[in-house]
Amino acid sequence: MSDKFSRRDFLKLAGVGAASTAILTGCGPASRYVTREPYMLMPEYNYNGQSTFYATTCRECAAGCGLVVRTSQGRAIKTEGNANHPLNLGKTCARGQATLHGLYNPDRVTDPIKRTRGNAAGTTVTWDDATQTVADALKNYKPEEIAFLMGTTSDHLFDLLTDLSAQTGINSPVRFGALSMFEARATLSKAAENLFGEAGMPLFDVGGAQVVFSFGANFLETWLSPVSYTRGFAGLREAQSKKRGTFIQFESRMSSTAGKADEWLPLRPGTEALVVLAIGRLASELRGGPLPRAFADVDPADAASKSGIKLETLEHLAEMFANSTGALAIPGGTALGQSNGLAVAEAVLALNAIADNFGKPGGVFFSALAPNQTEYQRSASVKEMQEFVQKMADGKFKVLFVHGVNPVFELPASSDFKNALKSVEQVISFATFPDETALEADYVFPDHHALESWGYQRVVTGSAQPVLSGSQPVVSPFYNTRATVDVLIAAAQLAGGKFAEALPFKDEVEFLQSKVASLMSETDGFFAAPDINTFMAYFQQYGGWWKTTDARTIPNTADVLNRNLVGAEAEFAGEGEFFFVPFVSPTLAEAGANKPWLQELPDPTTTVMWNTWVEINPETAHELGLEDDDVVKITSEAGVLEVPVYRYPAIRPDTIAIPFGQGYTAYGQYAANRGVNPADLLGQHFNEAGDLAFAGMKVKIEKTGKKQPLSRLESIMGVYGVGLGEEH
Repeated sequence: MSDKFSRRDFLKLAGVGAASTAILTGCGPASRYVTREPYMLMPEYNYNGQSTFYATTCRECAAGCGLVVRTSQGRAIKTEGNANHPLNLGKTCARGQATLHGLYNPDRVTDPIKRTRGNAAGTTVTWDDATQTVADALKNYKPEEIAFLMGTTSDHLFDLLTDLSAQTGINSPVRFGALSMFEARATLSKAAENLFGEAGMPLFDVGGAQVVFSFGANFLETWLSPVSYTRGFAGLREAQSKKRGTFIQFESRMSSTAGKADEWLPLRPGTEALVVLAIGRLASELRGGPLPRAFADVDPADAASKSGIKLETLEHLAEMFANSTGALAIPGGTALGQSNGLAVAEAVLALNAIADNFGKPGGVFFSALAPNQTEYQRSASVKEMQEFVQKMADGKFKVLFVHGVNPVFELPASSDFKNALKSVEQVISFATFPDETALEADYVFPDHHALESWGYQRVVTGSAQPVLSGSQPVVSPFYNTRATVDVLIAAAQLAGGKFAEALPFKDEVEFLQSKVASLMSETDGFFAAPDINTFMAYFQQYGGWWKTTDARTIPNTADVLNRNLVGAEAEFAGEGEFFFVPFVSPTLAEAGANKPWLQELPDPTTTVMWNTWVEINPETAHELGLEDDDVVKITSEAGVLEVPVYRYPAIRPDTIAIPFGQGYTAYGQYAANRGVNPADLLGQHFNEAGDLAFAGMKVKIEKTGKKQPLSRLESIMGVYGVGLGEEH
């Protein structure tokens, strides 16, 4: 099995019983001592023609869904959802299914390299030299000159860096991801704090509701925890044990979520707060009693005029909301990504008070905190990232470590992150793939792929139970990569002093054990164990640890309806004629463009593949003299893009939309130089919570005279009648 352990020694180390069985299938901590050999060397724990299954966690987004990976003869073959996992209960999204295309991606960074910034080529270095480089960076700079910027999908690494910063004085790690930017998480959390006195993450029980109003929350595609909310939507529509629920979506462009609604209401962008307050007022009047202060200052007729929704429709919706025994309102996405996004979020949360649904089935809760978590931790808003970038530009950071995020691509170009990097003396990336930020680094020390890695992820929302989702290697590393936690632990020991004292661990697994050991004393867990080795064996076997009890909390709503809520329209930047709505690609999201399966997967509303498009209403296209595949120039106050047209009937005539997910200049052969990045059109405008007003731009459209045919699955004859009536 390895040079250090015989099979008999390994069995002694593993122990007996269920823990032994788990470890022999690669699920326990002792498996780190095993050299996992390729099939040609016939490892002892593999049998010809039989599969081995490993429980782990999907890291394609930060939701924390559980996976079970089938392996055969040392190769990962198929991913499926973990049926035991409380968040996804055996389900996965397309990105979870395609995670194998990241594992087997031919463009992975295979060795630690040193390079000249901006140059794709580099010189391979040894891991000893790489570790020494990290150690030198830690000990040769002042603590306040060291910064860590990381993504949202490695909570164990975040915990290690947090401990390191607390004991050494270096800057606390900063987390960011484009998905959290488009989800407007900071706005949702701040609205909850303003209304309920607690900055937690609300959880909306869609499955238990009877009527759901969603204001911009694209929860069936990319919002917060789409697999969990899709399960909830199935519960809303289930009609065997209860009446089939009704779903209404308010947004200017029909998403897949809106496409599954009973009614889609394409309101004018920026008027969401007015519409919410108008519905609240009308519903309050129908229920009788004193009119709540929260809804007293809105004129429903004025809201109808400005939003483009008829007053009769608003009255119908208010009656539906007021008379339902299970009404629920959800704020999210584009409705919050505007200058008045915080007011929209507060108004929608307050609307739930009319339904009196807080803490009830089909209502609003605060999500349960994950095990070992004392408070809700969100990623940085773009306003906070702007402050981070300014410190870089001012030379306050001398060394920057980057892991799990690609800010050169994910942040708007107007943030000028790439230029700010020039003021940082040393940039060290732990990228798995050669993305834009890695190309601007002095060193790239590649981390393992998620399916080669240990770790854990906290489930922020989507589960009633507190969940710590566990990761383990399902295959041996294919390349000369190394776990970032192991690199930092080894570098801290080389740096000595307070760094060595802060990370006194032998390796990543020992660090993980130190973090989960306290869970052994919990009495309401999914499993229990008498010692840490057995506990870790179960932890890896089941794919994490979670409580069996409902730990959602009830918001304090005592004063919600007595507040003065603001219904002013949003302000839009730019002098263009059209509202600009960027939306996250449901297939590619923020980091899926390097996976050919996802590139080939048709967009669910347009069926376009392998490219970027701009959605324009056919009436608007006709007025501008545009046809499908015509290339147009789109200009905002922040930038210019050229992109082909897709005439999309399900969008307002005064609005255009572009998916986010393409437009890379690096990131491998499947992603590079394909499509455009709509974030290049976004300026530095924020709402009161610090989230980017990404849906608050107006743009101009100009015809270029060029054509670029889009690859798409649909037949345009079936959509627009092209070719009908012609003789052949």
